[in-house]
Amino acid sequence: MNVAALISGGKDSALALHRVLKAGHTVRYLVAMMPKREDSWMFHFPNIGLTDLFAQASGFSLVRGETSGVKEEELNDLKCLLAELDVEGVVSGAISSEYQRSRIDKVCKELGLRSMNPLWHEDSKKLMMELINLKFEVMIVGVYAYGFDKNWLGKEITLSTLDALIELNRKYQISLVGEGGEYETFVLYAPYFNRRIRIVQADIVWEDGSGHLFVKKAELV
Repeated sequence: MNVAALISGGKDSALALHRVLKAGHTVRYLVAMMPKREDSWMFHFPNIGLTDLFAQASGFSLVRGETSGVKEEELNDLKCLLAELDVEGVVSGAISSEYQRSRIDKVCKELGLRSMNPLWHEDSKKLMMELINLKFEVMIVGVYAYGFDKNWLGKEITLSTLDALIELNRKYQISLVGEGGEYETFVLYAPYFNRRIRIVQADIVWEDGSGHLFVKKAELV
């Protein structure tokens, strides 16, 4: 099946893309929605501009669309973009967010497309272990929940990082995969990459107990 994969550069959409490739589907496009506001309900904000490097590293065509980031209105922006693509299905990295999954399903139904959610309702720890075992290089680029501090920014997800996340889950009930917006990630390398992404220069933006890594320069190596 010819599909478009919604991509933020984060681990969930990157793993979902890996799953559909392994299943034999043809990825015609990567689709990145660029929100005009940080508090978008549907789409990631930190470092979304790096998706062009993600696309170059993986060798897929990237289609970008701007969105207001306003609740519900941003769905129309996504729908207009997907309507222009010659595909049969749309891939997303939703794991447990009914808000995200139901709205993507609705857009796909209106366009006559198959909505594909290969990670839906899978065990969070198993998904994290899958990323580690497949040698994804995943960096934490945003933290927004109690229990995190600025030292988390720039950390790579490894077994020791996962252990620390499990402890935060025990203490504060954060989602291991950050599905509740507790943290956000960016993938520097995936099994389907031809090159990896290297962060050359980045600044930490921190305020009132949360913040993100603002990447000023990155390159392919």
